[in-house]
Amino acid sequence: MSQGQSKNQRNGRVRRRYLARRLEILRAAGREFRARGFAETGMRDIAEAAALSPANLYNYFKGKHEILYFCQDNALDRMIGALGTARRRKTSAAARLQSVIVSHLRCLLDEVEGSAAHLLTSALPPRQQRYLVAKRDRYEQGVRNIVAAGIRSGEFAPRDAALAARAMLGALNWSVQWFRPEGPLTATEIAEDLADYLIRGLLAKPDPLQRFSSGRETQQVVREFVSHDARKRASA
Repeated sequence: MSQGQSKNQRNGRVRRRYLARRLEILRAAGREFRARGFAETGMRDIAEAAALSPANLYNYFKGKHEILYFCQDNALDRMIGALGTARRRKTSAAARLQSVIVSHLRCLLDEVEGSAAHLLTSALPPRQQRYLVAKRDRYEQGVRNIVAAGIRSGEFAPRDAALAARAMLGALNWSVQWFRPEGPLTATEIAEDLADYLIRGLLAKPDPLQRFSSGRETQQVVREFVSHDARKRASA
């Protein structure tokens, strides 16, 4: 092995450790944001939750606004990746939409940084707000396209696709306000039930016995989501 290759490998390991530590801080910050509120959470609180000194924390993030931005950007990347996977599936519009809902809620409810993504966007500087809003719009447009495809095929009843997509996303995003991990239902169980409820409101001919996906298919959606997330982090 040449000296240059050895140096590249060392640099790669250092970079991976740095990114892994940033994600650990991200999760700790997300827990603090949820427990205390964004405005009341200080960098010292985050440092203590992440088992770091305040001085060491600043080696990874310049401030809590940068952490919040990273929370939001990371969660949107996951959602957009899961949306792309769903759109490539050769299934009905209802099944594709179901997989999007499961992935969306997994990101919000199973990943603490995902829930932090839906805190005070307005707390960020205008430039970062515009960037994230553009990303959210791209995601919303993708969900809207699935709804519109179902309407064109006759699977969904004629309606305003934009309104339907926004109502659906609003219901999903609000779940971070009421979901409790210690509750009687898991995030996946809530995702399946909520997907069933939301999609039935779109169907042209609702079938009370119809299931949009089996438990095995839902597990496959979750595996694809996790696999995409792992590839995303590895490529970083």
